[in-house]
Amino acid sequence: MARYFGADCKRCRREKVKLFLKGSKCDGPKCPIESRPYPPGQHGRGRSKESEYLLQMREKQKCARIYGVLEKQFRNYYTEASRLTGKTGENLLVLLETRLDNVIYRAGFAKSRDMARQIVRHGHILVNGRKVDIPSYRVSQYDLIDVRGKSQDLTPFIVASAEFGEKSVPAWLEVVPSQMRIIVHGVPTRAVIDTQVQEQLIVELYSK
Repeated sequence: MARYFGADCKRCRREKVKLFLKGSKCDGPKCPIESRPYPPGQHGRGRSKESEYLLQMREKQKCARIYGVLEKQFRNYYTEASRLTGKTGENLLVLLETRLDNVIYRAGFAKSRDMARQIVRHGHILVNGRKVDIPSYRVSQYDLIDVRGKSQDLTPFIVASAEFGEKSVPAWLEVVPSQMRIIVHGVPTRAVIDTQVQEQLIVELYSK
């Protein structure tokens, strides 16, 4: 299985914006983008020509890196989004938002999407009473997502339960801390997705 093993902070510096890939580190003074707000590499401080193609490519890369999706999988999401009714860009973001690992992160059960992905892969999550260990699993309206009973005593979940309320939860999700449960009330709309990407640039890139 293809994976990225490089430094996450370099990805943020490449996009010149925080992608919040390292959890609490991104909010602290140790975040590298605070001290080095320019792309990595020997030519990072040089001026690059801001062509239309470059802007579109950078927006696509930013979106894929935020959600932790590699190129082939991202293109498959785009192809599926283009076949759905409505705006392709908005459909793309909805498909990415309804990934199980993203839901775990949005609900506050993990500090980052990488951590959420690991939680799912290790079999700590139940969806409608059945174990699901596929991070890309797509949740649906009225799904009940629970942390396995044997896993609730693990440190990450104890910390998450104690810190519940410090992070805002999207309106389309409801968290029941006492049961370590997430209730999916519906599919998110673009208006409630706070991912800072210009999806129209992605559509323009793939439409060429």
